[in-house]
Amino acid sequence: MAKMFRAFFFKSLFFFWYRFLFRQLKSLIGLRRNILSTQFKYQKFSSFLHQHHRSSELGDHTLVFDVENALLKSSSLFPYFMLVAFEAGGLIRAIVLVLLYPVACAADIVGQELGLKMMVMICFFGIKVDSFRVGRSVLPKFLLEDVGKEMFDVLKRSSGKKVGVTNMPRIMVESFLREYLEIDVVVGRELKVFCGYFVGLMEEKKSALHALEQVQEGKGCSDMIGITRFNKVVDHQLFSHCKEVYAVSEAEKRSWQRLSKDKYPKPLIFHDGRLALRPTLFDSIAILMWLPYALILAIIRISLALSLPYNFSTPLLVFTGIHLTTSEIPKMPPNNNNKTGTLYVCNHRTLLDPLYISFTLQRNLIAVTYSLSRMSEILAPIKTVRLTRNRDQDANMMKHLLAQGDLVVCPEGTTCREPYLLRFSPLFSEMCDDIAPVAVNSHVTMFHGTTAGGLKCLDPVFFLMNPSPVYTVDLLQHVQRSRCVDRAVITEKEHQARFKVANHVQSQIGSALGFECTKLTRKDKYLILAGNEGVVINRACGKS
Repeated sequence: MAKMFRAFFFKSLFFFWYRFLFRQLKSLIGLRRNILSTQFKYQKFSSFLHQHHRSSELGDHTLVFDVENALLKSSSLFPYFMLVAFEAGGLIRAIVLVLLYPVACAADIVGQELGLKMMVMICFFGIKVDSFRVGRSVLPKFLLEDVGKEMFDVLKRSSGKKVGVTNMPRIMVESFLREYLEIDVVVGRELKVFCGYFVGLMEEKKSALHALEQVQEGKGCSDMIGITRFNKVVDHQLFSHCKEVYAVSEAEKRSWQRLSKDKYPKPLIFHDGRLALRPTLFDSIAILMWLPYALILAIIRISLALSLPYNFSTPLLVFTGIHLTTSEIPKMPPNNNNKTGTLYVCNHRTLLDPLYISFTLQRNLIAVTYSLSRMSEILAPIKTVRLTRNRDQDANMMKHLLAQGDLVVCPEGTTCREPYLLRFSPLFSEMCDDIAPVAVNSHVTMFHGTTAGGLKCLDPVFFLMNPSPVYTVDLLQHVQRSRCVDRAVITEKEHQARFKVANHVQSQIGSALGFECTKLTRKDKYLILAGNEGVVINRACGKS
């Protein structure tokens, strides 16, 4: 009986290793043979740049390129999955991804795409499909910052169709490719969905040939040019239909330059997410190790700001790592109406803008804002008032507050992280004749202190969790409303006059900061990032 059991055990073990190893080896040998059979098509990418240095020579050829191995300078997919895990799944999911990433790398050696499938499972399992907006609001910024200039120049010179092929889920890269790089067709993996939630599994590669039929409609196969990387065939069937296939070497990619922001086909004005740096593996480990200390540091900074006067709290906050740069306070013109305070008008970078202006002036101000969570309103060391978005009510409220003291308002209505100014609401221009513009700017290294789809009450906490956040407050020369517009315009065309004053103040702040003035509004931002119009939910820790 023991001999029969021993024989059965060794026989089962033999068949297990045969199925697992020998078949894997057989498939790898077959794949290598297929690659070698078509390797005569592969040419160096440098020769492609030399041959097609003019757009007329490219003509209307269809370009098929590998996104992660030919378009992006870095071939590592970890930062993008880390962004999905942290922004869409939370802190626990991000920790799990970091811990299991070495296992995923080892799994890639054993079988094809096992590591990729592991990361997809970790990042997407249980995520609601309707609420997933990381691919549209977070990832485009980091993907654009990693685009190789040399490959982008090739795409820009091509007048034919452009096809991006990727191993990543299509939902992660489609918005980036279509909206920011104007790519016509995106061939990626679809995610399986059950009851409105991702299950963490990818569909098989079935869309490549279908996409090929769409791209080649009315054209022959010889019109296609493929660009990939040596030994990195994303979809061999798709690239095998190309007339020419050019391969990018790792050495060439290292010598590439990253695409500068002024070369973006579409300016990146809005983006969301808490992480401010590209979360590579080592940076992600550093962030996770810093988090406990960051939370303690943020609590200390908040306690100092709430409990001590400005004269004592300001140097202590600087000692904790906060950098505050201010300009000399300009001489104020004589106030003929001593019954009203000064109206300070600033651009909006974070919820802490009015507080830093108060620190600069060393006196309490009254802050009015269009979006403020109940928690932030309770914890604010200065008086804060939420506007109702009813023009008449807000105008009366601001006039009443000006009679009580100095007032600060952010007429953009929402924050903007990039060097752009949104349209200024002209309501402030009706309050008084003397306006004090203030140009504010902030810089963070780890966490953004703003969000469009997250919890607004945590915005100040995340900003103060940065090791050395930087704030710059520049008090500009006062603007006399009567000097911006003609007296006749003030009396006859009041509606046009207030817009002219608002635009003048916006341009003055933009010039001081070096920011570009736009006509975009709060509604535009939230439609892009959150899929709503920025409606505030009045909860203790609400969203807006």
